[in-house]
Amino acid sequence: MPAPYSYDLRQKVINAIELDGIPKTEASQVFHVSRNTINLWLQRKEHTGDFLPKPNRPPGHSHQITDWHKFQAFAQEHGHKTSAQMAELWDDDISPRTISRALKKIGFTRKKTYGYQERDEQQREEFIAQIEHMEPEGLVYLDEAGMNSQDSDYPYGYCEEGQRFHALKSGKRQGRVSYMAAWCYQQLLAPFTFEGCCNRTVFELWLEFIL
Repeated sequence: MPAPYSYDLRQKVINAIELDGIPKTEASQVFHVSRNTINLWLQRKEHTGDFLPKPNRPPGHSHQITDWHKFQAFAQEHGHKTSAQMAELWDDDISPRTISRALKKIGFTRKKTYGYQERDEQQREEFIAQIEHMEPEGLVYLDEAGMNSQDSDYPYGYCEEGQRFHALKSGKRQGRVSYMAAWCYQQLLAPFTFEGCCNRTVFELWLEFIL
């Protein structure tokens, strides 16, 4: 197991963010520490008042979870994190493997369903009401999707078995290969692949010259 980051380095990173106002992404690049690790240090400080590393434990030693109501509330709050991150935040010295077994015991499974932070449910409902009575052949469905070159978000979360874990992510992306197409009356129309994110200019050009 690698040695934990020194307290001096932790203090420099936290001070740079909290006192100097450096964004976490920039601090991650300057100090060569991942954003997830920085987030864990900040959360540990919020929970305990400090960001000291947990003491090393002998191989095979790990505290057991005894308060299951407390753990279930903890899992619901931190279900978007990995088992290692949850172990770091748990009050006692506990291993990620123990966290995984405990999640399984309370019926939590690994999953995550994304929605965009920028979505507007009221506009969605108004739009559905507008097209509800239109004929199928008069509807043209448009969609855009893509693959990002880098996405640091953990793609899973933990929650009760049979339930979806919903999370939000930004729709603003960089380093992306995108694909756009239309669908009308069982027919695919105007497939178009391009580099970057879709914006108004790209959409209007596709609408005018390709569709």
